[in-house]
Amino acid sequence: MEQKIAEILAAICGAGPEEIEPELALFEEGLLDSFAAIQLVMELEDAFGVSLDMASLPRESIATPAAIARLIREKLG
Repeated sequence: MEQKIAEILAAICGAGPEEIEPELALFEEGLLDSFAAIQLVMELEDAFGVSLDMASLPRESIATPAAIARLIREKLG
């Protein structure tokens, strides 16, 4: 799961998957903005078959790759 998340983030951010560390601060490092966050959510939904409501999704839940992995695990049950 973490590898797939890194691949998705790398594609959106224009970085190499090896650059995506688990605790990388995506917003603070300028890798994600509002538009990229929407794209990220759509890609995560497609990749993992989960439904994520962007309107009620706290920014902290997608702030780092590790947080994204926790979010996906919660949604998968």
